[in-house]
Amino acid sequence: MSRHSFLHGSAGRCAAALLVSSSLMLAGCKPGGDEAKAADKQEQKAVDAVPVEAAAAARRGVAASYTGTAALEARAESQVVAKTSGVALAVLVEEGQHVTAGQPLVRLDPDRARLALAQSEAQLRKLENNYRRANQLVAQQLISAGEVDQMRFDLENARASYNLARLELSYATVVAPISGVIASRSIKTGNFVQINTPIFRIVDDSRLEATLNVPERELATLRAGQPVQLVVDALPGRVFSGRVDRISPVVDAGSGTFRVISAFDEGAEALQPGMFGRIRIDYDQRTDALVVPRLALLDDGEPAVFRIAEGKVKRTPVKLGYAEGQWVAVREGLSEGDQVVTAGKVALRDGTAVQVIDAAAPAVAAAPAREAKDGSH
Repeated sequence: MSRHSFLHGSAGRCAAALLVSSSLMLAGCKPGGDEAKAADKQEQKAVDAVPVEAAAAARRGVAASYTGTAALEARAESQVVAKTSGVALAVLVEEGQHVTAGQPLVRLDPDRARLALAQSEAQLRKLENNYRRANQLVAQQLISAGEVDQMRFDLENARASYNLARLELSYATVVAPISGVIASRSIKTGNFVQINTPIFRIVDDSRLEATLNVPERELATLRAGQPVQLVVDALPGRVFSGRVDRISPVVDAGSGTFRVISAFDEGAEALQPGMFGRIRIDYDQRTDALVVPRLALLDDGEPAVFRIAEGKVKRTPVKLGYAEGQWVAVREGLSEGDQVVTAGKVALRDGTAVQVIDAAAPAVAAAPAREAKDGSH
């Protein structure tokens, strides 16, 4: 046998042996091939599922409220004016200083008013003596009754002039008409002050008020005494409590609104007139409402959510209750613990398979119990 024939025969025997071995290996791996196909199918199904974020419906307290923005105003404010003219001999208060009603603020030069008072007093004393002597003479019929009456009228006129002169002298000391803080001062010692010139502005900061113009549809829900919460940008992180002080009973025909005045006094020392704030008036409360995040609501018409069941979503109509912050109460359509889609809703249709990548259930923390009229919703 030639060397070429020997090599050719050996190669043939090797190829045959390799073919037999491959057939045996394939026969032994057949069941494992089915498992691989199933795994591939499951993996493909997972790939087809839409990734979403979800939250579970849970129970917490919610409050029905009306919110608006308004500037804070002082309960009372007064422009202090000089009631007489004169040179300011002493300015007794400064801006930012608290004063009480009747406290002296400025002392004006009183010389002219003092002289006028002395002149009126001398005239009064003269007429009083004349009237006293006239009464004695009329008893002796030495003077007519008409002359006595004229003296009495002159005496009353002189007494009125004297009282007026005393009043003018009191105006030389300018006093605070109300209690509060000196907001502005427009006078200095030595200035000549003209009558009726504003020299101080006093703001009563013991209680601040905020006025909201509320749509007339809320007229039946808001009333005096309801709790109010205020947040101002100037004092971040702080919430101030107040109450509805009074409500205007008249609706403005032009704007269709009515005025609601809220008052803030206790604990509101840090607030200042003129601050702009966001106001919330709670007019009803529910302590045990079933709620979901606002983000779960669909914006395609009637209120509805995508509820997740067995890996698929179902469009579920719901009836809503009160909304507070990021939560909204659900009166009908869901049960406690139902998962609803909060992110990824755009790509979903009824029956779409989903994969929850960030389940927030239970995402609703139980709020502190609040007093409520009815805790059913």
